[in-house]
Amino acid sequence: MSKKHTPWLAILLLASPFSFSSAAAQDAEAGEVIRLELEQPQLNCAAPVLRLSATDRATLQDFYQQQAFAPVWRRGSRLERLVEQLEQLADDGLDPHGYQAATLRRLAQSRAERQSPCTDVLASHAYLQALQHLSWGRLDAAQVEPIWHSPRTPAPVRPVAPPPFAVSGLDDLAGAFAQARPQFELYRKLRSTWSEVRRQPLPQWQRVPGGPLLRPGRHDPRVLALAQRLASEGFLSEAAVEARAQNPDIDPYDPLLVDAVEAYQRAHLLKDDGIVGPATLTELNVSPAARRDQLRVNLERLRWLAREAEPTMVLVDIAGAKISYYQNGQRRWQARTQVGRAERQTPLLKSRISHLTINPTWTVPPTIFREDKLPEIRRDIGYLSKNRIRVLDPAGNQLDPHQIDWSNPPGILLRQDAGPDSALGVVAIRFPNPFSVYLHDTPNQHLFDKLPRVFSSGCVRVEQVAELLDFLLADATPAERARIATIQASGTTKDVNLPRPVTILLAYWTVEVGDDGRLHYRPDLYHRDAALLTALEQAERRLGVVP
Repeated sequence: MSKKHTPWLAILLLASPFSFSSAAAQDAEAGEVIRLELEQPQLNCAAPVLRLSATDRATLQDFYQQQAFAPVWRRGSRLERLVEQLEQLADDGLDPHGYQAATLRRLAQSRAERQSPCTDVLASHAYLQALQHLSWGRLDAAQVEPIWHSPRTPAPVRPVAPPPFAVSGLDDLAGAFAQARPQFELYRKLRSTWSEVRRQPLPQWQRVPGGPLLRPGRHDPRVLALAQRLASEGFLSEAAVEARAQNPDIDPYDPLLVDAVEAYQRAHLLKDDGIVGPATLTELNVSPAARRDQLRVNLERLRWLAREAEPTMVLVDIAGAKISYYQNGQRRWQARTQVGRAERQTPLLKSRISHLTINPTWTVPPTIFREDKLPEIRRDIGYLSKNRIRVLDPAGNQLDPHQIDWSNPPGILLRQDAGPDSALGVVAIRFPNPFSVYLHDTPNQHLFDKLPRVFSSGCVRVEQVAELLDFLLADATPAERARIATIQASGTTKDVNLPRPVTILLAYWTVEVGDDGRLHYRPDLYHRDAALLTALEQAERRLGVVP
């Protein structure tokens, strides 16, 4: 039968004067119409018309095949309950309009429309799409913010087939949506906060004008604007602002306001020194709409992250410059890190920690050699001996640095000897990756007190690294631990395999709900938020409709 005749077949079947002997017979007739509907390139009952891709049709056919192609949404109040769940997607930062919520609500109000096979297919499409987007993300992470995976930690594969609970959850739609929604703690907390924030009026605040550094105790005409801005997010009381407004001739940057600025800085991962400089001013002047966009963007990231997370793993929070150890889904340990600068970014990756290097030497990477070390050597050849750096040929033979033409050095390597003052400290934590990055100790402990902590060339420097080793070596025998301690004390460089490899995930997100229950924003170190927001907005505009 020609596809163009399908709508007429639907009308004839639904309006037929013949009475069927049972509801099953009616479902069988309607099922045949649904089969034909799924052969069409688009759904005309949507407004505007919705185009179905080949993947969409394959998913729907799988879904209906599990139910012998019987209609799904005619029973009871299923369709109304589905609409309710679709509208609640707004709490996940997803636009209900993209899931036909308004159209389905309208169709549900008409008995003829809700009986239509097109309506049934449209509702099933919205349902399955919503479950997948909750579980896997609205976008394909591999196309927007790809993460490198080692062979032993392959990327999760987004399925075409509906999840098993899609059919079993039809009579408990709230449960089905809850099952699809990530249970990852970071996601749950951010979603809960976002669901409250989005229902509130968009706050309004004025920009704080630029100018010289605003230091505690200084007089500055911008102090009132600063106080108003801090009060707009609850870092200062309205009463304090009102008192200041009533005394316009008094504009000192006093301790009360300094405390509010420091609290704001801590919540935005800025150095909490109370000084309003360029970095603090930049964060203060992010618009309210942009802050809300940042929450939606990171809900999407955390949907991806939930798919990558494992119950036991090391998680590096790049933008937050933190590292955590999770065991059985619970965070057992956390410490500060130093991560890569914007021009030498710490990569997104998932791998497995395989071994440690005790008392590591450091072979200087080509970029650091060219951009950092070579200028120092040209200024002072003694730089090499002061920092215990040897010059080697490609075969590893040591060369006399005074015999090297440093204006145009040949193919040579620089290698720093092991020692507590070496760039890698007392241990390097290794995992396969093509970026030559790893976790390591550092002699520059003072840099952990600075913000933002972007000092490395891509590797991750770990504070309190000995505590992390305790977790990584939890399965080691007392004899193995004693052997590692002996190696470390000897100063000898040696690789030691972990008793059991541990998954490591290096990920990037720019806002989370802290242990204090407040939103903690981070500077977008690698300028990725804007690209992800654009991709989300483009996907929402497309919506799969026929132009």
